[in-house]
Amino acid sequence: MGGVLNAAALGAERILCLGAHCDDIEIGCGGTLLKLLESSPGVHVDWIVFSSSGVREAEARAGAARFLAGAASANVVVESFRERYFPYVPELKEYFDVLGATLRPDIVFTHFRDDLHQDHVLLANLALNTFRDHLILEYEIPKWDGDLGRPAVFVPLGQEQVDAKVEAIWDAYESQRDKHWFTKETFLATMRLRGIECKAPSGYAEAFHCRKLVLA
Repeated sequence: MGGVLNAAALGAERILCLGAHCDDIEIGCGGTLLKLLESSPGVHVDWIVFSSSGVREAEARAGAARFLAGAASANVVVESFRERYFPYVPELKEYFDVLGATLRPDIVFTHFRDDLHQDHVLLANLALNTFRDHLILEYEIPKWDGDLGRPAVFVPLGQEQVDAKVEAIWDAYESQRDKHWFTKETFLATMRLRGIECKAPSGYAEAFHCRKLVLA
């Protein structure tokens, strides 16, 4: 691959993105998605957000549209499971049973298994149980808990991808701007830190945890 992440070189024609909350996918792997879709035409993306309400659903769909513009096709689903109560909702396991029976993704993006948010870690574990022989890349969400961990998979990003990610998140999620952590600087700082760790030419990267990677 010459050091370049390319969906075609990975054999990826179908990508599944899972997010507990409306902005999780964009924050966790938005830059990587932009890079994959720019370099690999013909990719289909299934994008599933598990909790939303009112204005948040509209924001989630607006955010997804910004990141999926380069996809050959996409299916965006925004559900309304109760936020912060995921571990107590048996219907979520049934939901993943359906996903496992109907989807055949080449790459799954989901939350980090050691994330301290109860909704995040449940999705990570359900994704592993459901897509047992798939490539699963677990993304990170900066927040109060300080649980980013030590990822081992890095995706260097170009400056245009970095800027596009930050501006798309900021534009789409106006309702979140009053939160102390929801700033452009937060998103840039996380990517800058990971860029340092992998010596990204632009200085920016996204990073992921991977439980199992099979090189064939």
